[in-house]
Amino acid sequence: MPFATVDGQPLHYIDQGNGPAVLLAGSYLWDQAMWAPQIAALSQHYRVIALDLWGHGESGPLPEGTKSLDDIARQALALLDHLNIERVTLVGLSVGGMWGVRLALSAPQRINGLVLMDTYVGVEPEPTRQYYFSLFKQIEDTGVIAPQLLDIVVPIFFRPGIDPQSALYQEFRAKLAALPPERLHRSIVPMGRITFGRDDLLPRLGELNAENTLVMCGDQDKPRPPSETKEMAELIGCPYELVPEAGHISNLENPQFVTEALLKFLAERT
Repeated sequence: MPFATVDGQPLHYIDQGNGPAVLLAGSYLWDQAMWAPQIAALSQHYRVIALDLWGHGESGPLPEGTKSLDDIARQALALLDHLNIERVTLVGLSVGGMWGVRLALSAPQRINGLVLMDTYVGVEPEPTRQYYFSLFKQIEDTGVIAPQLLDIVVPIFFRPGIDPQSALYQEFRAKLAALPPERLHRSIVPMGRITFGRDDLLPRLGELNAENTLVMCGDQDKPRPPSETKEMAELIGCPYELVPEAGHISNLENPQFVTEALLKFLAERT
C-alpha cells in the first residue's frame, strides 16, 4: 500500500492508471473505497489518486498541529509534491470539497479543474454546528458510536428512500460501529470539529476559475441541500448539476450519472 509521510504521519492513498492526474477527495467518515466506481472508470484514461483522510481507512492519526481545513489542504498539496504531480483535476465531495476549495485558492497554478460535490464552504449554520458538536461530545465521552447514534448518523448520508437493509447502508453502519476508541478520540472527533467549525469562504469563491469549475449535488442531499450548491455556483459563476435519486454520497447512490459527468468534465479540460 502506498503511503506518504506528511507532518510526521502516514497518509494512505491509491494511485491507479496513467494520463492527466485526477485527485479524488472524499467525505468525512468514508475512506477512499467510496470512489471505487469512479476509480474503475476514470483510471482507464487518467492517473487517479484517492486519499484517505486522517484517521480514516489506512491513514495514520491526525497530525499534531492540524487545526483547520487549510492545514488539510496544505497536507494534500504535500502529497501531490511527493508524487511529483504538477497539475491536477480535484474532485472533492463533502469535506473533500471544503478543503479542495482552499487548495485551489492557495495554489491555483496546480489546478486543471475543480469539481465540488455535495459540499458547502460557508460556515455551518449555528444550530447544525451545535447539534454536530453535541454528537462529537457523546462519541468522545463513550469512546464508541453507539447504536442509537448510528441510527442518527448513518441516514444523514443517504437519500430518504434508501433501503436500510441495502449493502451500501449496512456496510457503512458496520464500519462506523467498528471504529476503535483511540481513532475516534484522536482523529475522527477532532476532524469533525475542524470540518463543522470551518470559517466562511463564500466571499472568496469569485476568485476561482469559473470555466474550470463544476458544482454537483445529490437532488435529495439532506446535510448539504441543492440550495447551497446553487448558491455556490452563482458566486463562482459556474454551472451546477443535480444528481438524480441521490443523497449526500451521490457518487455511490447514482454512480453511473456521476461517473459520466466526471468523464465529460475531464474530457473538456485535459
